[in-house]
Amino acid sequence: MRFSFSDEQEQFRAVVRRFLDDHAPPSAARACMASALGHDEAVWARLADDLGASGIHLDEAHGGQGFGQAELGIIMEEMGRALLCAPYFGSAVLAAGMLRHGATVAEQAELLPPLASGARRAALAWVEDAGRWDAAGITLAAGRDGAAWRLDGRKRFVVDGLCADDLLVLARVDGALALFLVAGDARGLARRALEVIDPTRRLAEVDFTATPARRLGADVDVDAGFARLFDEALVALAGETIGGARRLHAEAVEYARLRMQFGRPIGSFQAIKHQLADRLLDIELAAAAVNHAAAALDENDPAVSAFAAQAKAMASEAGMAMAACAIQVHGGIGFTWDHDTHLWYKRAKSSEVLLGTPAWHRERYLAALEANA
Repeated sequence: MRFSFSDEQEQFRAVVRRFLDDHAPPSAARACMASALGHDEAVWARLADDLGASGIHLDEAHGGQGFGQAELGIIMEEMGRALLCAPYFGSAVLAAGMLRHGATVAEQAELLPPLASGARRAALAWVEDAGRWDAAGITLAAGRDGAAWRLDGRKRFVVDGLCADDLLVLARVDGALALFLVAGDARGLARRALEVIDPTRRLAEVDFTATPARRLGADVDVDAGFARLFDEALVALAGETIGGARRLHAEAVEYARLRMQFGRPIGSFQAIKHQLADRLLDIELAAAAVNHAAAALDENDPAVSAFAAQAKAMASEAGMAMAACAIQVHGGIGFTWDHDTHLWYKRAKSSEVLLGTPAWHRERYLAALEANA
């Protein structure tokens, strides 16, 4: 498969980058880190109003832009570069994606437009105490209250779960995977922030105690829908990681050109320039894997799960290696609180394990290849 971005896509990237440079500098990330909400409501609104970002990959019939995974990947990469603090991944990618693949046509027509416009936010809750990211880790069983449904149990690592207006919850009904909608103010719902390494992306733990829920997608294969959503989320998160890695590499190269030691730029020493060259190679190889996986999603390639797992594994490893390298290149200032490099390092570390570690995804990649052999 040959892949390259069109002129229109590159122009779109430039527009997104200008917006984020203007509205989401590192100082904005620090302000969001210190806020109760974790993001800037004004920037979130403008993302939807000015860029149509919240619905970039959603059908026009649902208020979206009708683009594909490639355009979503551009937005995610630029958000990673800017270290944007916003509930985009949790709401626009995870929750909206689960509705696309796990709800009925009528339910999509009802629930997707508010997400596409950014007027409402949703979060997807599926991970439980076992810490598994795949469907096999979902054991919470939905119960009945007459004709109504209720949930009792706990979900963990809910991305952007604290600020969500609604929660989409994956649970079991007679052993099969089912999708439920829970209002943010529902009875018996308790949310609390998890202490995590990355203060720029909020994760929540959610408890349900006889919490009323509405079942969605009763006639939909939710297992297949979640599998598709998971592949899309892996590729989107990998793209975000690539954006952060590119930002760190550019800043490390610039610092290596300017920082003088022993009468010459430190970038002229082999220990520095070889490391930066190796990291650039890692980033470009991982970016190629991400773009390949995005194209496979848009083309409904039967081997897409293998490509998505490969993209996540390669991007995570390249992102962490570049983050560590950037701190080392910056030397004594690189690990200080006042310097911004550690913010991208923490995002790279959290993204490395979010949705599964590189080692796990390499196992999934091998299994998917064998299944399609």
